[in-house]
Amino acid sequence: MIKHKKAQWPWHGLTALVLVGLAISLYLATSMMAYEWRWNRVPQYFAYQAEEAQRAASYGTVAEIVVQGDNARVTLKGEDGEPQVLDVVKDSLQLSRGDDVAEGDQIGVTRHWAAGPLAWGLWTTLWLSVVSGALGLVIGLFAGLCRLSNNPTLRDLSTVYVELVRGTPLLVQIFIFYFFIGTVLNLSREFAGVAALALFTGAYVAEIVRAGVQSIARGQNEAARSLGLNASQSMRHVILPQAFKRVLPPLAGQFISLVKDTSLVSVIAITELTKSGREAITTSFSTFEIWFCVAGLYLLINLPLSHLASRLERRLAQSD
Repeated sequence: MIKHKKAQWPWHGLTALVLVGLAISLYLATSMMAYEWRWNRVPQYFAYQAEEAQRAASYGTVAEIVVQGDNARVTLKGEDGEPQVLDVVKDSLQLSRGDDVAEGDQIGVTRHWAAGPLAWGLWTTLWLSVVSGALGLVIGLFAGLCRLSNNPTLRDLSTVYVELVRGTPLLVQIFIFYFFIGTVLNLSREFAGVAALALFTGAYVAEIVRAGVQSIARGQNEAARSLGLNASQSMRHVILPQAFKRVLPPLAGQFISLVKDTSLVSVIAITELTKSGREAITTSFSTFEIWFCVAGLYLLINLPLSHLASRLERRLAQSD
């Protein structure tokens, strides 16, 4: 009996209609608020042309001005006879040949492309996420294995750590690290932020690792021990590789949450993506545009991470 595959295009069409409806609803909502969209103000917060003033080093006279396209080369002759050559943008030139200049007078400016606050905020969020995630993975793996240890001290200490961190808000932990531990040990705000994020992530990774290891049948460990492997070798070569396949989805979800949790370190004056967005709003007055861009940048980080985890999960499943 031949089964006919149902057409999927009507459902895709319905999805498109829902998305269009949401976009129209957003447009109508902003129209009722009399909100004026100003997307032209947004690009400067990603990259802009910075100006650097060029000033006279000493008292002297403008000896020569040579125009080269959009730039101008200005030669100043100082009182000691030493020339000073400055390259500036032609339309910023403020002097003419023969004019006298004093020390510190601005001759013109040079322009170069520079990263805007949203670009710097994105970079800060990325390195915070990578460093905190790597440290959290190491901490979580160690704490998770300690929770499975036969040593009561290791088991009790790891349990206290996991329950304490998971039972208190991350925001409170950041405050404690920065204002208490950071003050006592003279830690920078970046170190305190990374430490708080790493320990918070490590507690959740520890539970994920513990659950993954316990999901492996005990016969696997017994078979490995019967082949002559000790407990450490059995865990490293037999149990953990199988557990990793099972814990990959929750691990990916935890690291995606970590990227979003980095927004909380703005409370200790670390200018990550969310804080950069707030600062951009205060100067641009483009509230919706900036927040949509911030949300899009978080998606730009998390969607590839989620896709990579899915692909890795499928490859590991095929290797079974």
